[in-house]
Amino acid sequence: MHEVRALTFDLFGTTVDWRTGVAAEARRLGVQADGERLADAWRGLYMPSMNRVRRGELPWTNFDRLHRLSLDRVLSELGAEDFDAAARDKLTRAWERLPPWPDAVQGLARLAGRFTVSTLSNGNRSQQAALVAFGRLPFQCLLSAEDFRHYKPDPEVYLGAASALGLRPGQLMMVAAHKLDLRAAQAAGLRAAFVERPMEKGPAGGADRLPDPQADVQAVDFTDLADKLGC
Repeated sequence: MHEVRALTFDLFGTTVDWRTGVAAEARRLGVQADGERLADAWRGLYMPSMNRVRRGELPWTNFDRLHRLSLDRVLSELGAEDFDAAARDKLTRAWERLPPWPDAVQGLARLAGRFTVSTLSNGNRSQQAALVAFGRLPFQCLLSAEDFRHYKPDPEVYLGAASALGLRPGQLMMVAAHKLDLRAAQAAGLRAAFVERPMEKGPAGGADRLPDPQADVQAVDFTDLADKLGC
């Protein structure tokens, strides 16, 4: 662990609360459907849409565009199709206006006192920049799957992040609330920190939970992670 020099953070679910944020924005824009149900259905198309890129069914397509394509299907399934294209574009930008988890800003600030702290998200750069500004998240770098034209959990993303930061893979730690993300990072040679977000998918559950014995560090939130890493 003494070799770790930088931490890369997943954003959606780990750093920010996508479900609450998307639901709130849908209500604000007047979508005639349950906001939480819409958020869940939209997020449910996250991996399938990226897999279409992996299989070559779509050329490289950034995250905003994948979200926009998925939204049409979600609104159709929920019977909320009375949104014109401009309104749908506005709703897609809900992913730029997601609230940080309550511990995120303080925890990141503490961690940044010892490590380089960077995003490493499937979100595209412009989306990340808007999200970081909205939440006043004290990241020092932004790294995106867009930079490597691969989506997590492809190894090219993790290895590309290490290279972009001028580090060996073992000097970089991936921080995420998703065990799939962490296992892929470890397979690429990175360290891994699991941070539990039990409310990511709402009160019905479904989020990854502690323990994660395969992780190098386990924490209940970012401030706990800062404690564990001596920050």
